[in-house]
Amino acid sequence: MKITFRYRLLASYILLIAIPLLVLGALFYRTSLKIITEQAQNNVYEIVRKNNEVMDTKLRIVDQNSMSLFLDKDLFRIFSQLDPANQTDLFAADRQVTAVLSKYFSQNQDIYAYQLWTSYFTFGQSLPQGDPTQSDIYGIARQAGGKLVWIPTFDFVSMFNQPYLQNGNLEYRYLFSATRVLDFTYLSNTKLEKMAAGVERPVLAISFKSEVLKSLYADSIPGNSHYMVLDPQDKVVASSDPGAVAQTHKEAWLDELQRENSGARRMTLNGEAVIVCFDRSEVTGWMSVVWIPEAGLVSSLVPVIRTSITVLAVVMGIVALMFAFFIAGKITRPIKRLLSAMRSVGEGDFQTRVEVVGNDEFGILTQRFNRMNDRIHLLVTENYEIKLKEKEAEIQALNMQMHPHFLYNTLNVMNWMAIENDQQELSRMLVCLSNMLHYTSRKTWDAVPLSEEMSWMNNYFYIMSIRFEDKFTVEVDMDPRLFEYDVPRLLFQPFVENAILHGFEQTDSGGLIAIRGWINGGTRYYEVADNGRGMSQEAVQAILHERSSSVGIKNTIDRIQITYGGAYGISMVSAPGQGTRVIITLPL
Repeated sequence: MKITFRYRLLASYILLIAIPLLVLGALFYRTSLKIITEQAQNNVYEIVRKNNEVMDTKLRIVDQNSMSLFLDKDLFRIFSQLDPANQTDLFAADRQVTAVLSKYFSQNQDIYAYQLWTSYFTFGQSLPQGDPTQSDIYGIARQAGGKLVWIPTFDFVSMFNQPYLQNGNLEYRYLFSATRVLDFTYLSNTKLEKMAAGVERPVLAISFKSEVLKSLYADSIPGNSHYMVLDPQDKVVASSDPGAVAQTHKEAWLDELQRENSGARRMTLNGEAVIVCFDRSEVTGWMSVVWIPEAGLVSSLVPVIRTSITVLAVVMGIVALMFAFFIAGKITRPIKRLLSAMRSVGEGDFQTRVEVVGNDEFGILTQRFNRMNDRIHLLVTENYEIKLKEKEAEIQALNMQMHPHFLYNTLNVMNWMAIENDQQELSRMLVCLSNMLHYTSRKTWDAVPLSEEMSWMNNYFYIMSIRFEDKFTVEVDMDPRLFEYDVPRLLFQPFVENAILHGFEQTDSGGLIAIRGWINGGTRYYEVADNGRGMSQEAVQAILHERSSSVGIKNTIDRIQITYGGAYGISMVSAPGQGTRVIITLPL
């Protein structure tokens, strides 16, 4: 099916609008994702830190209140005078102890239970704990002496060995606790009195529901995120997954976080890109970790972007259609008139004219078309003469062409004639010249192996030594590794020619040209040095940086920098009477 110019123009307009819309939409999406991700990462990290600070503040109050118990005179008096064998005294003391503990801890809404444990009685709030002194909490408190120890979330049934509660719906099933041994003292008339050595020191146990941490995070982090609070041994204190609480959660990525105190990073967990924010509590040493899927951050943004791009595309498409039909009409009408006139001209009517409308490009095109018709007749009459001149030019051009094979064959004939006349030196010069012509007449000027370049230089040195009657000698010292790399064609020739023609201009003999090459690091170095008359610093600068007669050197510098970059090129060291050293640097 033939597609008209009008529809091609319409398609081009739509394409020109669609491509920028797609590109801008993609850029807008990626930029928005990056900004939202970074902002979310910072916000969540601040939430984690603030939550830790809030919890640390509350737990520090518990720590301070528990330390106040050491100097409480009522507790000192009760436990100093208490007879563990008298049940009446124990129940009376329990009421008094409960009142004292309530004074310190009842105002804290986060505390679930506060107790004092001894081997003979449990003071404070009553829980179905059996004998709490058989629990790990009691043993840990005794080992810590008077230091407050934070016990991560535990299963009440397992901790206190109460299997009959296993299937019960307990509100205190999962608790975490703070515990310490209380060694009471009393300050009486500036004298510090201690409890008698035979009196058993009770263990303070303050218990919290795990929901305390759950409510702290559930109300502050985004809905699609996850959280976990771990102690240094990877035991789960609190988690968005209820089944993980009080369990040990070992994963490699959590081990990485445990080695740090605080931070935020982007990771891939279970094939999903997430943002992970973590912070360690200064009071408990527990690590709070929150991770959010990156995809969830932009789930609400994608429909907005899709809708805005769609609406914009529809509006721009309608505008494009209107402009396309309008502009296509302005373009195609003059073209149709010109096509009709051209058809008449093609049939031999050279008097056809097209009315000029306007001074735009189509008006100019119409004027040129009319002028073309005016000259067609002249062109037809001159056509024969022009063809004759073209034939003559072709013959002349053919006569001026000389194929390189003609040169090689001619040099080969001259070489055999020299050999027949026993002119070996002339024969060798012809062979060298033939090799040089073959090397320089290649169609491309790509880089060549160093061995080919040095072979060409050997031919060049031979011809120049004959020309200048052994005015100079040549020394070559190349690192064998350099022959594995290519070099620009005719890399050394301009510098060698400069040394021969100018450096040895006032020298009859004893000239020396040394060509060296070595590798240092990731760079190749080539040096062309002579013991000629040298040159001033101004002349060196003119050759390297200004326009000078050394066109070959300037071209060589340009070719190196175009091929390998501005970091590579030529450096030249010279002084009058001290010769010249040229160092060429190329990458490996």
